[in-house]
Amino acid sequence: MHRSRYKAVIPAAGLGTRFLPATKAMPKEMLPVVDKPAIQYVVEEAAHAGIEDILVIIGRNKNAVANHFDSVPELEVKLKDKGDEERLRRVVKSSDLADIHFVRQGEPKGLGHAVLRARAHVGSSPFAVLLGDDLIDDRDPLLTAMLDEHERTGGAVVALLEVDPDHIHLYGAAAVEDTDREGIVRVTGLVEKPKAEEAPSNLAIIGRYVLTPEVFDILERTGPGKGGEIQLTDALQELATDPDGPGVSGVIFRGRRYDTGDRVDYIKAIVQLATDREDLGPELRPWLKEFAANI
Repeated sequence: MHRSRYKAVIPAAGLGTRFLPATKAMPKEMLPVVDKPAIQYVVEEAAHAGIEDILVIIGRNKNAVANHFDSVPELEVKLKDKGDEERLRRVVKSSDLADIHFVRQGEPKGLGHAVLRARAHVGSSPFAVLLGDDLIDDRDPLLTAMLDEHERTGGAVVALLEVDPDHIHLYGAAAVEDTDREGIVRVTGLVEKPKAEEAPSNLAIIGRYVLTPEVFDILERTGPGKGGEIQLTDALQELATDPDGPGVSGVIFRGRRYDTGDRVDYIKAIVQLATDREDLGPELRPWLKEFAANI
């Protein structure tokens, strides 16, 4: 399905300090997850949902991200001459996924500020925001469900995940009301990284949003919040409590998600995705069983 009225925004300006020294010269978004950089999974997710116009918000020393989605004629010719059609197909795919644009964030002032930098490109279009730390398995089309919900309500939509209450302080947390639709809730409030005892629920906001351009006016006047940064959660809180607006809906996600923002979870993501692949799994799974039995 083509979603030509939508655009996608991928904030990719973070420093990746948890992965130093690997990210000293390489953007964290370019760290490989099996044999593709993490950000390619995110671009593919947007493209598979039918979004063809994608804006990546980059920071200093992020040129490798832009280079990855460019065509490389000399490499393509060499692979073609060698008859390596499979690798040629994979190389060409990364530059044919969508119409990809780039803008610099400038001073990093938080996720809300990064989203605000997309204003000129987004214009009057509804848009999706996809964070690169959360990889969503393409067998569990979360973004498609969120776009469908936006079509129904016209309001903002966030992705929610039930987490251990002891971990809710790592996320934005949502207060919700049930609806008559399975897996869909109405969000009545949001709190950024609350203490466990202060969290309104154990429903964490994960890195997928569908927003309307009205959020930009709110972000313009939103001051620094948690961590001294401009928080997208604070703007969503205003949308959720606006009695005259369409509100904020939540899609509760129960599919496969891979967190690549943490070193241990990043390794788990590689193992999980590799063992599921037809070309790698048959050899990897027996080795993993033998390895696990000997530790």
